[in-house]
Amino acid sequence: MSPLIWILIVVIAIIVIEFIYYFNKFVILGNRIDNSLAQIDVQLKRRADLVPNLISTVKGYVKHESAMITKVTEARKALLSAKDITSKVKAGNQLQTALKSIFALAEQYPNLKANENFLQLQQELAAIEDKVAYSRQFYNDSTLDYNNSVQSFPGNFFANFYGKKQKEFLKIEAEARALPKVEF
Repeated sequence: MSPLIWILIVVIAIIVIEFIYYFNKFVILGNRIDNSLAQIDVQLKRRADLVPNLISTVKGYVKHESAMITKVTEARKALLSAKDITSKVKAGNQLQTALKSIFALAEQYPNLKANENFLQLQQELAAIEDKVAYSRQFYNDSTLDYNNSVQSFPGNFFANFYGKKQKEFLKIEAEARALPKVEF
């Protein structure tokens, strides 16, 4: 065989390897994003599952605070009925806000604040919030890697070839970005 044929075979092999490499890269990065969305969903569901226990613990102490308990219950219902990740995250943020009001209410009721079940639920919810925050960060980091591959050369060529588009980052709502008000 002539050297020209060998060069042609090597060039074709390199091109095939590049196509395989980028296909696998997009699959892996896409799966990482899907996994991180699933992790967010799992944590939001765990938080929603803890809410009935929290409400039953709180109800015994704060009978006249039914509006706040209703708000938490409605936020939980919205989270469980949300269909896509954007609406789940939005409903999760609403539930988180409603839960903060319950925890703030506990400050007015020393017996509730000292209740072992309430403290345990509060700790579990705080741990879940940390996991949700980590999962959101992992999602955005994975999305960044994916988008960098889709936008940079030669990845953009292969992304167009495979029909891959940029993915959206999870965004924090404007009210969640506002600085908390601290009063003394």
